[in-house]
Amino acid sequence: MSGHLRVGIVNDMPIALEAIRRVVSSRQEYRVAWTATDGAQAIARCRDNRPDVILMDMIMPGMDGVEATRRIMAESACPILVVTASVEGNAGRVYEALGAGALDAVPTPVIGLRGEIGGGASLLRKLAQVALLCADERRESGCASAAVVPARPCEGSVIAIGASTGGPKAIATLLSGLPRPVTVPILVVQHLGSEYVKGLATWLSEASGLPSTLVTGHTVLRSGTVFLAADERHLVCDTGQSVTVVEEPANALHRPSVDVLFASLRSVGLSGVAALLTGMGRDGAEGLLALRRAGWWTIAQDRESSVVWGMPGEASRLGAACELLGIGDIPRAIGRALARCQAEGPRARLGAAGGTP
Repeated sequence: MSGHLRVGIVNDMPIALEAIRRVVSSRQEYRVAWTATDGAQAIARCRDNRPDVILMDMIMPGMDGVEATRRIMAESACPILVVTASVEGNAGRVYEALGAGALDAVPTPVIGLRGEIGGGASLLRKLAQVALLCADERRESGCASAAVVPARPCEGSVIAIGASTGGPKAIATLLSGLPRPVTVPILVVQHLGSEYVKGLATWLSEASGLPSTLVTGHTVLRSGTVFLAADERHLVCDTGQSVTVVEEPANALHRPSVDVLFASLRSVGLSGVAALLTGMGRDGAEGLLALRRAGWWTIAQDRESSVVWGMPGEASRLGAACELLGIGDIPRAIGRALARCQAEGPRARLGAAGGTP
């Protein structure tokens, strides 16, 4: 990326396209690379002139935003933000697009009666985040060895999952495949705007058959329940039996952050299995390494099954993962680790580097 963030805009509604164009053009560091009015145009223009980020509408004539996202990520992968008028009645498409590789979703800005733009701040904030991610992706990353200590006793175990680009579908696949009954709590961080988290919780519950709850404050952990941050604050374990959401670190690139969750799990002395799934960037990789060093069983999604092999790829380079697996194999690996824990009693070990529990 040069000095400017080059933005492609895909929307079939002229007034919406103009509102988005004005928001993008309001910042000197952003440039509109091209516009398209349907998914097929977007694919062609991305193929000929790949921007730094695409702002993708969902409902368009011809090819919709879900299929366009899927095709672009397969043919000329590019960061994509879903820009949609409302999640109401449109949640399925939004989460399908996120599963196909879109980074996040944000409401469409609107032009008021006096020509003023409403809702632009949220879009600008997401674009700033993409700009930082693009810069972060270009930085060289070093490797570290995973000095593993014996695993902690199994009491107080949890499953911790972190994901970003392509995460909703991957998380749903993982949750659906977990051996039943699920006897531990499940903590999930998915990079996603607060407008869409409630819908994600409902969608995950329906897709996996496991109850999902949004954490707004101090919440007692329950086995077999999925816990997500209700807004753009960090999900943390504040004790061995409860979770909450916190503002700090306020300057974190991602809110919620996978690394912040993983650090809190280590600090309160919990044990268990942590999985880092598909996603752009590096969030969660260092936290996964720290958990492995503390004796957790750690898993990273493999390149072949990831929409973007950024976060799990960095974990692999750091030596943070005990296992590198396809998304379809991760639920069974988690089940094996926890079953061994339960079968051998509270002094059982979850595993050591490179082995299989």
